[in-house]
Amino acid sequence: MEQINRGDIVIKIYIFVDMEGTSGVSGSDFVITDKRLYAEGRRYYTEDVNACIKGCFKGGATSVIVRDGHGSGNHIIWDALDERAELVQGNSGGQRFPGIDECNALILLGYHAMAGTAGALLEHTYSSAGIQNYWLNGKRVGEIGIDAMIAAEHGVPTILVTGDDYACREASEWIPGVHTCIVKYGLSCNGARLLPKNEAHRLISEAASCAVAKASQISPIKVTCPVKLRVEVVERGAIPDKNMPNIAIIDGRTYERTSSSLEGALYGR
Repeated sequence: MEQINRGDIVIKIYIFVDMEGTSGVSGSDFVITDKRLYAEGRRYYTEDVNACIKGCFKGGATSVIVRDGHGSGNHIIWDALDERAELVQGNSGGQRFPGIDECNALILLGYHAMAGTAGALLEHTYSSAGIQNYWLNGKRVGEIGIDAMIAAEHGVPTILVTGDDYACREASEWIPGVHTCIVKYGLSCNGARLLPKNEAHRLISEAASCAVAKASQISPIKVTCPVKLRVEVVERGAIPDKNMPNIAIIDGRTYERTSSSLEGALYGR
């Protein structure tokens, strides 16, 4: 894989986008398909992606892959998406970042803080309905840390994280040197102080441009193997069968999976 610098012919950027950290989104009514503000949420989501794509190309990217990462992965409005970017939608077949091996750097766009972060907007870790907590090698972790480490297993650094102030703070704790972009300030799980739309989009574009231009200064975060991923579920009876390989049952709502990779531990392989 080519290393990013301003002199490279090909600079490919992977944008994985989630909905909760999108500018303009201030609660669950924007991110759930049958809620009254979902149509607006989809539009805001797509507009943030376009702002990021714009910044990537300004910073020197020659191609961009966007992964629609919210829920079922079918929320970006395809015919409103910047035509310079490829789009990955739908079921990814057990791959967190399909196509990332072609890319030089990862952007986590529209992210949220981990489950249990007081004051953070729509805080959760993968599933607010099913998951209480994750721990990675003994340290409590959310999607930002897990996704940056999965990318690192592919040799790809995470160069930018956008979302509310809590998400950006979490990103800085997990990813040395990462660029962050605050597009809103969390007030509660379903409340936020939003920046003006044009200002939020300007900040995203500028942050993406800067992150791409300086991407060679950020290294993939260190992965310690074997990986132990501990999961605490919300509902009793939801833990895997104790006879499954590489599974240790801790208690009635907690189990631990050991794997040679974090992606393997996350997806049970």
